[in-house]
Amino acid sequence: MKIKIIFIFFYILSSAMFAQNHVQYADSIRVSNAIPELSYAVVSGDKILEINALGLHSVDLKDAATLNDRFHIGSNTKAMTAFVIAKYVEKGKLKWSTKFFDLFPDLKKTSKPNYYNITLEELISHQARIQPFQGENDPAVPDFKGTHQEKRNQFGKFVLTLDPAKIDSEHKYIYSNAGYTLATMMLEKVTGKSWEQLIDQVFNKDLKLDVKLSWPENQIAKDTWGHSFENNKLIPVPSNTDYHLDYTEPAGDINIKLTDYIKFIQLNIKGLQGHDNYLKASTYHFIHKGIEGYSLGWFNSYEDNKDFSTHSGTAGTYYTIAAIDRRNFIGYIIFTNSFNESTVNGVRLLMRKLKKDYGR
Repeated sequence: MKIKIIFIFFYILSSAMFAQNHVQYADSIRVSNAIPELSYAVVSGDKILEINALGLHSVDLKDAATLNDRFHIGSNTKAMTAFVIAKYVEKGKLKWSTKFFDLFPDLKKTSKPNYYNITLEELISHQARIQPFQGENDPAVPDFKGTHQEKRNQFGKFVLTLDPAKIDSEHKYIYSNAGYTLATMMLEKVTGKSWEQLIDQVFNKDLKLDVKLSWPENQIAKDTWGHSFENNKLIPVPSNTDYHLDYTEPAGDINIKLTDYIKFIQLNIKGLQGHDNYLKASTYHFIHKGIEGYSLGWFNSYEDNKDFSTHSGTAGTYYTIAAIDRRNFIGYIIFTNSFNESTVNGVRLLMRKLKKDYGR
């Protein structure tokens, strides 16, 4: 018994020293790469192994970082949209094999024939050859009117009039924000609710998280400011700044606290461990590993004889990344409130360090 107690004591002590080493390293990364605020966590399915919030809300403020701070997670929204869709697949409202035009036959006459057989699964896994709409060299988008849902529907109709994206031997899929708009149209059609309502239902009401849309509020509330990079300088961006995601909100427009995002990642880890929770374990397996390359809201990546579900996200002012080690069942999360090459490089260094130390 004494040996066991001594072992536990030294394990706790070494873990504390481990975490202290990481926080010093993370803050040095933050400072050397001019990242205003950096928060990170390492988690298992049922524990937070390490968590810290470092830095300031803005380069122009002295508000210190806290674990209550919110971050815009950009394309990490995709995994959350796929999660919601998966719930309604489990409920029998949709199938992964449901064809888009089975739900929208009236759009067929204005759409390219190449799209006639695209399915829900193909849209979420970027296999439907939908144009990317990632902000570079995009086709000009009309100024649609109406509610968010009505504008997304008009955008979806427009997207299907465009030529399919080209796939070659090096590109097995075409990463497309617009594909998530089309998948969301299918979800909205069978539920009679908007994406915004469904996000609120699943994450806020069912799972008791605190998920919000668009930028974190920094005008009325004291929260994080995202930072754009202009003329070699980080510029704080007010939350009331008008910005456009070209009607692709389901692909990238959620903001959340790190502590709540951890709970989402832990649900995924537990599911990958074979435990049913909000979704069935078999559903988590399919979401993460069902399709090679890019599955449903997650990239499949392989490094150092480990396989990961991973994704990063930015809408130009925040940069976030999440990775789940699917063999050791450990999740790594890093949130920042800036986006430029230095931010990305700093985050990569910290992620590499955390994976190396915890993934032994």
